[in-house]
Amino acid sequence: NGTEPFGKDVFEKQARKMKDVRMEGHTKILEIEVLGARAWMRAYLTVRMEFPDGNILAREGYLLSVLRKEPDGRWVIFREANMLPAMELKAIGG
Repeated sequence: NGTEPFGKDVFEKQARKMKDVRMEGHTKILEIEVLGARAWMRAYLTVRMEFPDGNILAREGYLLSVLRKEPDGRWVIFREANMLPAMELKAIGG
């Protein structure tokens, strides 16, 4: 949709609007490479959203994630680009 990336404050505001939406997701990792304390991963993501009004929508698409290893050994997503916003929503019920 051409919207520029946003920060944590905007993400939190958007997430609060979705608090009553049931979401299910599945990620299929296609490729991953670890380079010390950084890694990148290419994957295919499928997301299903069920809204309080009964409408159900699904999105799917590719994503590219950059991960960072934390001092405690956990891996966290540091940056991510995904094609979900560009994919057409599929109405599957409601």
